[in-house]
Amino acid sequence: MKKSVKILWRLFIFGFVFFLLVLLLADFGVFGSMPSISDLQNPSASQSSQVYADDGTLMGKYYLEDRVNVEYKDISPNIIKALIATEDERFYDHSGIDPRSLARAVFFLGSKGGASTITMQTAKNLFTENWGTSNIFLRMIQKLKESIIAVKLERNFTKNEIATLYLNTVAFGDNVFGIRNASKTFFSKEPDRVSVEEAAVLIGMVNAPTTYNPRIYPKNALDRRNLVFDQMVRNNYLSATEATDLKKKTIQLNYKKLDETAGLAPYFRMVLGEELKKWGKDHKKADGSNYNIYKDGLKIYTTINPRMQLYAEEAVAKHMAYMQKLLNVQSDVKSGAVWKGHENVLEAAMKRSDRWNNMKKAGLSEEEIKKAFKVKTPMKVFAWNNNRSKDTTMTPYDSIKYHRQMLQAGFMAMDPLSGEVKAWVGGIDFKTYKYDHVNLNTKRQVGSTIKPLLYSLAIEDAGFTPGTMVEDVQQTFKGFGQVPATPKTCTGRTMPMAEALATSRNCATAYIMQQLGGGNEGAKRFIDFLRNCDVKAKLDPYPSLALGAGEISLMEMMQAYSMFPGRGFNVKPMYITRIEDKNGNVLQTFTPQRKEVISDVTAYSVISMMQGVMQFGTGRRIWSYGVSGEIAGKTGTTNDNSDAWFMGYTPQLLCGTWTGCDDRFIRFNSTALGQGSSAALPMWAYFYAKASTDKNVALDRSSVFAKPEVMQNDISYDWINDVPVDLGAEGDDVGNGGSNDYGAEELLPQTRPEDIKPESELPDTSKKEKLPDGTDKPKAIMPKKSGQ
Repeated sequence: MKKSVKILWRLFIFGFVFFLLVLLLADFGVFGSMPSISDLQNPSASQSSQVYADDGTLMGKYYLEDRVNVEYKDISPNIIKALIATEDERFYDHSGIDPRSLARAVFFLGSKGGASTITMQTAKNLFTENWGTSNIFLRMIQKLKESIIAVKLERNFTKNEIATLYLNTVAFGDNVFGIRNASKTFFSKEPDRVSVEEAAVLIGMVNAPTTYNPRIYPKNALDRRNLVFDQMVRNNYLSATEATDLKKKTIQLNYKKLDETAGLAPYFRMVLGEELKKWGKDHKKADGSNYNIYKDGLKIYTTINPRMQLYAEEAVAKHMAYMQKLLNVQSDVKSGAVWKGHENVLEAAMKRSDRWNNMKKAGLSEEEIKKAFKVKTPMKVFAWNNNRSKDTTMTPYDSIKYHRQMLQAGFMAMDPLSGEVKAWVGGIDFKTYKYDHVNLNTKRQVGSTIKPLLYSLAIEDAGFTPGTMVEDVQQTFKGFGQVPATPKTCTGRTMPMAEALATSRNCATAYIMQQLGGGNEGAKRFIDFLRNCDVKAKLDPYPSLALGAGEISLMEMMQAYSMFPGRGFNVKPMYITRIEDKNGNVLQTFTPQRKEVISDVTAYSVISMMQGVMQFGTGRRIWSYGVSGEIAGKTGTTNDNSDAWFMGYTPQLLCGTWTGCDDRFIRFNSTALGQGSSAALPMWAYFYAKASTDKNVALDRSSVFAKPEVMQNDISYDWINDVPVDLGAEGDDVGNGGSNDYGAEELLPQTRPEDIKPESELPDTSKKEKLPDGTDKPKAIMPKKSGQ
């Protein structure tokens, strides 16, 4: 043998041994960690967690990668054929590595296609990190690792399972991962309903998700789709005639992407997400790690009713758009005088803005930045229309004023017996205003809505009845001064407690507090009672607490009020029914948390008095909104009209509303406009008028409050003949207003509420999907709740 031949053989053997050694080293993890057999048998990738409404409607997702797994049987054959034809023609013939493709890639240096098979790409998606590196040496090592993993995958999975793994992990456009989310996002279809041309568009994207995104680059996507058709013809999945006909079609998208703002009930989902993060820290998976809502593909089933949620959003938008018009024409708001003395608020907001921070990073001085904030600039701002935005030109400084002068709102509806939350609206527009006004952490002065709780204590513990006579006279509390602060709203009359509540008499309410204990003893007693109602807000034991001086969240008020329609039982608001893992295993179920706080006799006594509020008192305007049936409630207004409330309920439903500006010095100067009956009650009425007439919501307007058998006498309403037409103010030091400005409609009859669409949007069910045989696709059937 010639010496040169010997050298070649030695080089070959050495190279072969070296190659085997490199393979072994790579397999043992010398060049980076390799997946274990267990990892290969149970591959995982980040999956989005999904949130469902009470009827199974997908409300939204939490994700880092928007991906949801789907099984092979639920993927259209059109997708599989397009995938094989385009990405790996010999997929069913090789064992993870395609020698022909590898030789072609080496010989032509990749100019005529790469060597990656579907199995190798799956390995890359599942197990290889930093695969986008431009370092050639690292890329070679990664390709080697992909090849080893690919062979192992082929040993552990069938071809169909590998194709499914690939389709579940591959990236599509718009930060969408996996075939199910891609088909739902771009065509609003489940992947088993995708047509040939839609499959070609989707598979065309996997090579370059952004370049071939049909939403952004329709021409690129069309060309790529047609190339997929050619590949399907080449591999006998389509005939040439079929491909020619399909190429004549344009791409018809039905694009709908669920993100933090686009799904149902965005404020609720934001609060829910924070709750689920805490839940994940307290619950561990089988491997000992904590659950992560952004990666673990959890399924969260909630109590939100989609139709009631839309009615709530619609009611808030309709009324707040109307009230904003009235606030905007108020002289101090229109002229900007409302900001006099509060320039520090504007400066703080300016310095927190992205614009300020970006200019600061660019090296501009504070003086230069402030000057730039006074220059008119084209911008998009929030507006009360169906787009909830408008293009305008104003200075950034003025835009801060503009946005902070918007009235905010909070609305919550729940079942008073189970505590199931049915609707949650935390503000006027989630895209612009992320701050939620419903949750436990957002507290505002509650005004007169505190009174039914005080009256409950008086009945339960002090022997009062709705007919007990009380004095509507300013009270002096030793060591704490006089309550209310001014006697100008006191009538000096003696009246039944039922009348005092119906007409929201502050002085009579202070008298009741006085009977519960002089000094601040009555206030301490009342705080203990509120604690028993699960009101956890920090409240100081001042006698003025009787008039609603304390700050409490809307959610806490909802729980406290639940004891009235709950026949003495208080129930905690509940918005999750169960949580499942990605495989459908139930991780936790949730049940109502109820406890008895007052007797059913006390509860019914307060209900009767609160029905008087609606029939003869501060809530009587509700009947002008087309509602009917038994309704009990209480309006609330705080000092200077900074906060307006209405808490109302029927035998089947409890709803609470609040409205006001985040900056409390921005408020209505007119008591008639700023009080709870004008600013908050109409939202409740608009909502209930629609919800109670929707057969799908199943509220019975003929239901009545159950009267305890031991009660024999009803409340006497002989006092109603003395109730004035103008009931005046509920808060202190705000004046009574004139008879001409009582009621917003009377003030500006030419201004009508705008019919603005709700912020959320339900899936379009008008177009029914068809099964292959032409019949309608059946509706999904939700699994039964635990215990059913």
